[in-house]
Amino acid sequence: MYFSFIVPVYNRPDEIDELLESMTKFSSSIPFEVVVVEDGSTIPCEDVIEKYNSRLTIAYYFKSNSGPGDSRNYGMKVAKGDYFIILDSDCIIPEDYLTQVQKSLEEEYVDCFGGPDAALDSFSDIQKAINFAMTSFLTTGGIRGGSEKVDKFQPRSFNMGLSKKAFEASNGFGNIHPGEDPDLSIRLWNLGFKTKLIKNAFVYHKRRISWEKFQIQVNKFGKARPILNSWYPEHAKITFWFPSLFLIGFLFSVLLAIFKVPIFIAFYGFYFSLLFLSSLLFNKNLKIALFSLWATVIQFYGYGKGFLLSYYRISILKQKPQEAFPELFFKK
Repeated sequence: MYFSFIVPVYNRPDEIDELLESMTKFSSSIPFEVVVVEDGSTIPCEDVIEKYNSRLTIAYYFKSNSGPGDSRNYGMKVAKGDYFIILDSDCIIPEDYLTQVQKSLEEEYVDCFGGPDAALDSFSDIQKAINFAMTSFLTTGGIRGGSEKVDKFQPRSFNMGLSKKAFEASNGFGNIHPGEDPDLSIRLWNLGFKTKLIKNAFVYHKRRISWEKFQIQVNKFGKARPILNSWYPEHAKITFWFPSLFLIGFLFSVLLAIFKVPIFIAFYGFYFSLLFLSSLLFNKNLKIALFSLWATVIQFYGYGKGFLLSYYRISILKQKPQEAFPELFFKK
């Protein structure tokens, strides 16, 4: 099996440098190539690519800006491999990554897999807190790879494998962003392909993020979900409502507490205490544990608010997604 890593990049030469450097340290001799697709960047990474030409098999392409999904499709069209591995440019890859992927596919082949993300010790405290909030079972229930007990795992495009056969049958990613990865997973299921989680094939996801950027990101996640539910109602789940219900419940709990009915706000206190202790045990750092609470608040607020707004426009007003939220769609 010949693997092609597909990496879209937009104005991030420093990230590509770290990503390619980590690939030079792979512990196996499994053959692979790296396809870097420059998505209309004004700060190109061509000089970085030249730095690794003698150490890695790299193909570099520059195209006009059309979004990450379209750039991944472009990369898969020109790639030489029979199995593609899609990464974000802000990832750092463990040395045994390919070994874990090949081992899992040999044991149980699937045409699409996903892997989790983790944080390195060198990451900032905010990055570690956000990583915890995004991956903890207490916050996301394992849907990003924190649990193997997820029915029909939906791979995320920061760490995702896709066979050439599945790509050609599905035509790859659509033009919604975010939301292009669950959209592709569902279309693959409908075509008869299987997906799975390879828990040991994790990447270190160095999110280029601040609290403000994180809020914008999760808000877009929330907006995208009702759109996906409208496209694929058979795959809609009550769990997608949890952040919004959490937000609404918190507001009512505060209101009841003002009128001296504190029992409901006490449940929230218990939840955040449990979350704090979980992060403290995992990260072994008081500051990160406190930051994890704030990251979770931002996550639930941003996602929940975006979900409710999108549900109102898409499901109640019956607006077309591209008209209701044009910022979620790239024009090809």
